[in-house]
Amino acid sequence: MRILIISDTHGQLDRFWDVFYRLQKEAPVDTIVHCGDHYRDAEETRRRCGLPVLAVPGNCDGDHDEESFALLETEAGDFLVTHGHMLDVGHDLSRLYYKTLEAGCTGAFFGHTHRSVYLNMDGVHLLNPGSLPRPRDGLGGTFAVVETGPESVQATIYRYASFM
Repeated sequence: MRILIISDTHGQLDRFWDVFYRLQKEAPVDTIVHCGDHYRDAEETRRRCGLPVLAVPGNCDGDHDEESFALLETEAGDFLVTHGHMLDVGHDLSRLYYKTLEAGCTGAFFGHTHRSVYLNMDGVHLLNPGSLPRPRDGLGGTFAVVETGPESVQATIYRYASFM
């Protein structure tokens, strides 16, 4: 499965559409994951792109429920999808890590910090795609593509400027 992962779009989808159309021409994705903050953006994406879109609300959507997450089933195992604000991902990833283990998942996709990161912690994949329109990591906007197979997970974080 080939998954496009975005987060923290905050009503600004221009860069997302640039990325999506280029990917669909060159290396199509099977599904899209939106890790929150502006759930409406995920709904618009779902309407326009014709692909499955899995999304969760974020703190800017008024979500303050620690149990607000979704599961994405892949050949490599399930991935927990959360915005992450209720798990304090801006300070430490340990709560996210343990929540992922508790859910029996292979990994987690999350947002909130607007900073991209990919870690493999003892076989648990933790990925934040950053933010395309409002990055806070000095990279000028980022997104991620994850490819899963029966026994593999490959994740790449792309910089918008380099990709386009």
